[in-house]
Amino acid sequence: MKNRKLNYIDTPYEGISSEQYQIEKRRLQIELLRIQQRLIKDGARMAVIFEGRDAAGKGSTIKRFVENLIPSHAHVVALGIPSESESKYWFRRYERYFPISGNMTFFDRSWYSRALIEPTMGYCSEKRYKLFMKKVLHWEHMHIKNGLLLTKFYLSINRETQLFRFGDRLSDPLTYWKFSENDLYARKKWTIFTKYKEQMFNHTSSEISPWVVISANKKREARLTAMLYLVRVAGRSAFVPLTGEDVKEEHSVIIDCVKFSNLSLQQMVVLKTLRDSD
Repeated sequence: MKNRKLNYIDTPYEGISSEQYQIEKRRLQIELLRIQQRLIKDGARMAVIFEGRDAAGKGSTIKRFVENLIPSHAHVVALGIPSESESKYWFRRYERYFPISGNMTFFDRSWYSRALIEPTMGYCSEKRYKLFMKKVLHWEHMHIKNGLLLTKFYLSINRETQLFRFGDRLSDPLTYWKFSENDLYARKKWTIFTKYKEQMFNHTSSEISPWVVISANKKREARLTAMLYLVRVAGRSAFVPLTGEDVKEEHSVIIDCVKFSNLSLQQMVVLKTLRDSD
């Protein structure tokens, strides 16, 4: 049965300048911190997954999501090659990394590796692939009904952009290690990957667990667009992008009858978290 409930997101950030990018990133990161603060207060759980081809910018996008969050309540999961046991009990492999109460977990590639790179590269059998495709939405819906807040991002790039980024990695002494012969082999299977991607979209996107597809040919635009989506879905639905205003709010908090004033939002969140954990 086809479900195909996709959200293709148009970006309001086309052609954004470096200065505008920094201001907007700060505004969105403050909203993400507010979301995290509410999760901590309510004891809620949020998982955000990022899928896409090699060099789509998954890791760098996640880095912008988490760089100003409270580290003890935000976790990044990027799993390597599965053991035979993990490959057999696929969903269990990821459930052990699901967020606990008050936490956010960001997956740099997720259980959907079984729908994308694994069948493309022949890393799993057709039987395991079909079983995954049959079970995954039911599994996700079960966790969502049990309180998990789940967002599924797919960062989409074209062949030319991927090749350019591979070249960048190889020419930079700080990033050359990110490129492997396996990346080149996967690139040769571009058409096969596309077939599996379309099957994934057709069968694993539902009303309560949709895929959110973002063009990632321009990294800045993709990062901001993904953050904006999560802010509007899980935080302030009326958030207006690109107001051009930097955020310099001042906050206060009372701890043991002592008032701490002129705080940034980040400082206030940290102090409130420490106070409420006592």
